[in-house]
Amino acid sequence: MRNYQLVLVLRPSLKDTDRKKLLGTIKEWFKDAKITKEEEWGQKPLAYKIAKEVSGFYLNYFLEVEETLSKDLEKKLLAHDDVLRHLLIRVKVKGSSFAKASEDKQKLKVEDKKEVKAVKEKPKKEVKSKGKK
Repeated sequence: MRNYQLVLVLRPSLKDTDRKKLLGTIKEWFKDAKITKEEEWGQKPLAYKIAKEVSGFYLNYFLEVEETLSKDLEKKLLAHDDVLRHLLIRVKVKGSSFAKASEDKQKLKVEDKKEVKAVKEKPKKEVKSKGKK
């Protein structure tokens, strides 16, 4: 089993019921996979138009899948009209489970922000010019 991250961009014009139906179909495509984390990022603007759409509905999955299944999944995603774009990448994770690793990364970012302290600057003295006015 390998760890993958799948990011989907769906048509924003899909109704909630149609989107849920599509997601059910997609999840069935990787029913043999273990979904370790699922995130719904919502509707966001696109950097450029894709299939005459200016925004897309973003979803993010972390999966544990066999390599052959990932190739089949990618072919099916390419063929589906309501999936504007997708990105399926293999992610290497050391140690514990995949979802735990991403949560640890987020905790580190928060801790780094807490450690940063504001430094007060002393006002600089103004230098008067000796030239003619």
